[in-house]
Amino acid sequence: MTERAPIEEYLEGYAEILAGVCAAGRRLTREERESLRARGERAAEAGIGLRALVRAHLAAAQRVLPEVRGAGADHLLSAVEQAVDAFAEGHERAQRLAIRQEEAARREFVDDLLYGRSDLGRLAERAVRFGLLLSHAHAVAVAQGPEPYDDGCAVSRAVESSLFARFGDRRVLLTTKDGRLICVAPADEPDVLAHFAKQAYAATDGQVAVGRAHPGAGGVVHSYEEALNALDLAARMHLDDPVLHASDLLVYPVLARDRQAMADLVQTVLGPLQQARGGARPLLDTLTAYFDSGCVTAQAARHLSLSVRAMTYRLDRIHRLTGADPGDPVQRYTLQTAVIGARLLGWPDQPL
Repeated sequence: MTERAPIEEYLEGYAEILAGVCAAGRRLTREERESLRARGERAAEAGIGLRALVRAHLAAAQRVLPEVRGAGADHLLSAVEQAVDAFAEGHERAQRLAIRQEEAARREFVDDLLYGRSDLGRLAERAVRFGLLLSHAHAVAVAQGPEPYDDGCAVSRAVESSLFARFGDRRVLLTTKDGRLICVAPADEPDVLAHFAKQAYAATDGQVAVGRAHPGAGGVVHSYEEALNALDLAARMHLDDPVLHASDLLVYPVLARDRQAMADLVQTVLGPLQQARGGARPLLDTLTAYFDSGCVTAQAARHLSLSVRAMTYRLDRIHRLTGADPGDPVQRYTLQTAVIGARLLGWPDQPL
């Protein structure tokens, strides 16, 4: 069937409506407008573009013009305007409904993908529609900023435009969930997630976490959870790196796995710091700055806005209270592990 035949199918009776309106010098009736809206909806559902339909309506009006005489010709333009407006309204209404249905289907798929709530075989079939091949390994990056983001916001559009302008269609899914930007990309396309992280950080001024690559539909869930856990860990550990990789933070979940053992370590090693004037917090911050600086006293002192002499005094005070010397490699490991545990557990602000 040619392109002309299906379009004409949706113009059936249109010329008669125009002729009747012009002959009577009237406006379109409610029934006529509703009929045209219904045809517009059906044309949209059939996938026929509005521009082609408008051209067909104008061409049909030109064929009617020679048949219209006298004053009736003056009503033709007005009748065409009313008819095309009603038809376009129906066409747009169907398009909006289709968009809402597509958005709902996409949102349902994203929820099932990230939470693993659907049958994995069925999920893999649905994934093809959204550009993913779940038989391959994927990694997930999650970006969060000072405010929540959704699919239609300016930040989401800017990141999406930059990503697809550079990489095109590489089976990448960009979406939002719980106010965060999320990118799912094939494991063999690491540049995609690196670019997403760079653009998302620049747009949100927040943090981006990248999970490890895992195979299959369940792998997407695993990688997503790793990225979320990395963001949560960054908040508890006060990690301010713009981009976090779950593969670099694997030691922290290991340390936190036995909470009671970690609490005992913190209490035993760092508990004596509570005897200091001002409590444990200033000396714990001192240890944190010292370890974060690579155990360089001068750099840690600058970070805390202290003199090197004051920093050295604090380290000596820690040594006297805990019995562990931060400068000794063996004792330093125990102290640093306890400091990490304190940050994970929120001590001393939270009781153990």
